[in-house]
Order: sequence, then C-alpha cells, then structure tokens
Amino acid sequence: MVVCPECDTNLDIEEEEVDEGEVISCPECGTDFEVVTTSPLELKAVEEGYEEDDEEEVEENEDGDYS
Repeated sequence: MVVCPECDTNLDIEEEEVDEGEVISCPECGTDFEVVTTSPLELKAVEEGYEEDDEEEVEENEDGDYS
C-alpha cells in the first residue's frame, strides 16, 4: 500500500501497474509524483515546472521569432 507523502491518502497503486519514470497524481490533494522505483514502489514529488518528455519544445528562429 502506497500513501501520499503530502496528505496521507491511500493511493491504491500496484507495483505491476506502473513503470519507472511514470507520473501519477494523488486524487485527494492533486500532488504529482514520479515513480522512482517499482520494487519496492518509491515515489518522488515532481517539482514545479516539470514537463513530460513527449511535449514539443518551442525553438527560436534566426530572426528572434518563436514558432
């Protein structure tokens, strides 16, 4: 049983159902956690400004415009 470190809510997460690096949210307080290890299941709070890897980065053009 995994408990939210922020609000002590039971997160009801099975080790077999998550992968390392996956981000999960507490349904009670909304805090996001990254799965650090799956056996034993260990969570780390995600810092503000965290972006998942699948988001595209915006690049600056030579003339200073963003696209």
